Amino acid sequence: MPRLPTRRRSPTSDSRQRLVFAELARVGKALASGVRLELLDLLAQGPRGVDELARLSEQEVANTSHHLQVLRGARLVDVERRGTRSVYRLSGNDIGLFLTSLHRLGEANLAEVERAARNLAESGPREEIDRATLVARIRRGEVTLIDVRPAEEYRAGHLAGAISVPLPDLARRLGELPAEREVIAYCRGPFCVMAVEAVRLLRRRGRVAHRLEDGVWEWRARGLAVISGEEPLAPVARRGRR
Repeated sequence: MPRLPTRRRSPTSDSRQRLVFAELARVGKALASGVRLELLDLLAQGPRGVDELARLSEQEVANTSHHLQVLRGARLVDVERRGTRSVYRLSGNDIGLFLTSLHRLGEANLAEVERAARNLAESGPREEIDRATLVARIRRGEVTLIDVRPAEEYRAGHLAGAISVPLPDLARRLGELPAEREVIAYCRGPFCVMAVEAVRLLRRRGRVAHRLEDGVWEWRARGLAVISGEEPLAPVARRGRR
């Protein structure tokens, strides 16, 4: 008598759940590296090639490429060819928002992260007014908001109303900033030191200056305006000199 075909059992809800968790673990494994988190943080500022990422993260090119392949395997980054170059970018805005949440989680739960953030804040006072008030003051022309990151990061995305003054250029371009206005400097977020250095320089030159600890992704996470492209400095400076 011929055997009847064995009926295939459908996966239980428990097995499907385990499969989901196994796939999530791939993402967790990709994130379980300080170097890879740093690379994601750099890519959150805009697309970059392997050589530039290696220089900024102070890693060998081969090691950087390996870490990028791990991130790509977890679908956290995408890559495109531009001639002979491989240019990497985040695979979606949700990755940048996740990094912002991770920063907050680490600061809230790990004493070492909280201590590092506190020390950074104490080394260069941040702007304490609420964000809505800051936006209103920028629109009224009461403060000058400067983005001290590299110009390519500014073009990839910056806070609305900000002008690009990369930190290495700040001393040379100080005369372009209206002398009577308070200056608010920001960079890549709460753990970035460029804005701290900018505030120190501005205060040494007699300017009223504060550090905004938020970066682009902190504003995006709160639904505030982030724009891309150029926002020229000259018109702002001319209004301030009238």
